[in-house]
Amino acid sequence: MADAKTKPIDIALQGGGAHGAFTWGALDRLLEDERIDICGVSGTSAGAMNATALVQGLASGGRPAAQKLLGDFWAKVSAAARFSPMQRTLFDVMMGRWSLDLSPGFVLSQHLQRAFAPEELNPLGINPLRDIVAEFFDFDIVNRPEAPKLFLSATNVRTGLAKVFRQPDMSVDTVMASACLPFLFPAVEIDGEAYWDGGYMGNPPLFPLIDETDVRDLVLIQINPIARDELPRSAYEIENRLNEITFNASLIKELRAAYFLLEIIGHEDLEREAYRDARLHRIEAEEEMRKLSVSSKLNAEWAFLQHLHDVGWQSAERWLEEHFDDLGVRTTWRPSFVLSESLKPAHLPEGAERKLAVEQAKDRRRSQGRKRKPAALDGKRKRPAEGGKRRPAK
Repeated sequence: MADAKTKPIDIALQGGGAHGAFTWGALDRLLEDERIDICGVSGTSAGAMNATALVQGLASGGRPAAQKLLGDFWAKVSAAARFSPMQRTLFDVMMGRWSLDLSPGFVLSQHLQRAFAPEELNPLGINPLRDIVAEFFDFDIVNRPEAPKLFLSATNVRTGLAKVFRQPDMSVDTVMASACLPFLFPAVEIDGEAYWDGGYMGNPPLFPLIDETDVRDLVLIQINPIARDELPRSAYEIENRLNEITFNASLIKELRAAYFLLEIIGHEDLEREAYRDARLHRIEAEEEMRKLSVSSKLNAEWAFLQHLHDVGWQSAERWLEEHFDDLGVRTTWRPSFVLSESLKPAHLPEGAERKLAVEQAKDRRRSQGRKRKPAALDGKRKRPAEGGKRRPAK
């Protein structure tokens, strides 16, 4: 838990294959800052692996252990992919592109995935990533009561609903379920239920951090760009953009719910501690990430992972410089765009601009010298019971 000298935060980590090395870099920088205390973490897919490494490291040896475990994990992932048939072509290397679009192995895999199920392509169930997860993570440590809270999302294949795994039930299977892309791997079965990648229904899950921790500052480390200026032209580009939209849809829905709650609290000038409120923040590098092809999410070349680490480190550095003082005080990211074409609040006057209407309502209530408390609560927020570091190149 945070002491009086630190600011507590929760962190939500998106999935995105090899692009998760961006998150590694951002976490590496945050762990350098002893003014911050990470209390809860949620993650999906690659974000689930980063989250597990982060929680295990913090629980076993503090910040240095977490930094080392994150670095060692990504180094092992890169080493395992060294002999993969999906490698950059000489042309891509000469052009300085990280894409695998022209890789014969990647092109062949795309055709095979459309024609055959994972069980047909890989009847022996060989999965090097699972071996890495089993080797690197000690789930006895991850599941310790004193460890930071950890939430990993997966998608229930039968019901189509999100499943959030919590301590003390973390295991190799829960991590792999969160990262199970259905065209690459068979569904992961846990307690008789089959699960696919959590990105379809929670990328990453935000509500457990809002509902189940005492921390109100929630930092999203975003990998996947939400908007793109250029239109997709080829069949492959169309499929790539569709995948981005699909994997961002669940995040947009959760942001919409969180923002709607903020709007109601602001309009009614309610006592924030009496509600499940959150101050939202975001670490991102959308301009840089837009330059990357979706195929590069399968590029685990060490030089590429180092590049993404450096981008993540610098993005977190910039965010700390600009917004550290805002932690514990105010929201620094208000994604009002998520309210486009959504439910219109009954309190909003016809034709009024949403943010302006909220500010006017707050001013009106403050002039009356009162705040509203919810009838069911006493004004206090109800909470459930507590249940190789690398610097960027200069």
